[in-house]
Amino acid sequence: WSIHENSINYHLLVILQPPHGHSFSPGPTEQLPASRSRIRVVLECTCLREQLLGEMSCFLHPTGKDHSLSLLDTLCTGNYLDGEKVARWVQMLVGSAWLLLPQSQHCQLTVLPSCRSCRFQLTGIPGMQITTEMVFAVEQ
Repeated sequence: WSIHENSINYHLLVILQPPHGHSFSPGPTEQLPASRSRIRVVLECTCLREQLLGEMSCFLHPTGKDHSLSLLDTLCTGNYLDGEKVARWVQMLVGSAWLLLPQSQHCQLTVLPSCRSCRFQLTGIPGMQITTEMVFAVEQ
């Protein structure tokens, strides 16, 4: 974070973790353009775990009609994590959550343009501007 005369800037590194039934692995670098993610999202079989623990259904071997959208459908292009889709999804979540907070009555949250990160500006505090940037990463 940094403080300037009338502004505060926060830079957050957000480490993404794969949800239940998924894993991340480095993808082959020669098959993707430089602008695309090289993080492959792999579906994992959790059938035995499901039988033992009674958790949610296996994404790789779904049973029945009640099958949720997988991470591949929401945040990926093909089998690869898409940074732009992740950023748009987080922007939507933060914007929706902000409206439920008491502070939203006094301050306005604005989504700033950004392709592969999330940038927000908070206004409404007299004489102060707060900007937050969230950058996403995956642990190797």
